[in-house]
Amino acid sequence: MNSLPEGYRALVIGATGAIGSAIARQLRSDPRCAQVLELSRTSQPPVDFDKEESIAAAADRLFIPGPLHCIVNAAGILHGAHGMPERRLAEMNYAHMQTVFRANTMGPAMVLAHFSPLLARREHSVFATLSAKVGSIGDNRLGGWYSYRASKAALNMVVKTAAIEVARTHPKAVLCALHPGTVNSALSAPFNGSQIGREPDVAATEILKVMDGLAPPDSGGFFAYDGQRLPW
Repeated sequence: MNSLPEGYRALVIGATGAIGSAIARQLRSDPRCAQVLELSRTSQPPVDFDKEESIAAAADRLFIPGPLHCIVNAAGILHGAHGMPERRLAEMNYAHMQTVFRANTMGPAMVLAHFSPLLARREHSVFATLSAKVGSIGDNRLGGWYSYRASKAALNMVVKTAAIEVARTHPKAVLCALHPGTVNSALSAPFNGSQIGREPDVAATEILKVMDGLAPPDSGGFFAYDGQRLPW
């Protein structure tokens, strides 16, 4: 991350997942990075998107010893005990939608609210949250996956809106939504992810490269792992 100052501090949320852990490993291997903090449901302090107070408490704990220059939220869900992505309108229900929106929109929104003040004010910094190309309204040609698509579209709006506000206090900061592509992980496994996806370390390299190439005028943008700007 050559765009960040020497001795930068980084934070990865969702650091136990395939992509999150790969990003944390690569940041730890960067000699210019002084510290990599990793948060998850099992970390100390824990961050659990089902418990809003845990997000605020973790941010309070990390306020010292200094500002952060790189924050990556890699937490999110596609399927689980709540069910698989809906293929048809008839499969939609409140319980499923609430679970997906809490993990993919509400949790990351609270992360932005509580952690963006920790970004460096006088130095370049980047706050990235993993989104998904299927959250692009303009690119939706196949339909289906109602809750997941809508939750990521809503996340993109949160990032865009937050970027406008954060720029007033952190003019050198970049907030962005990133599409990691298909990665060989538990999230993509039911959808032939192991056959068509890239390895997490490859995806992490690509994601960090995109982040490293962004400047304040790009703040609020939606980008793919290859640097392509995606339509809303």
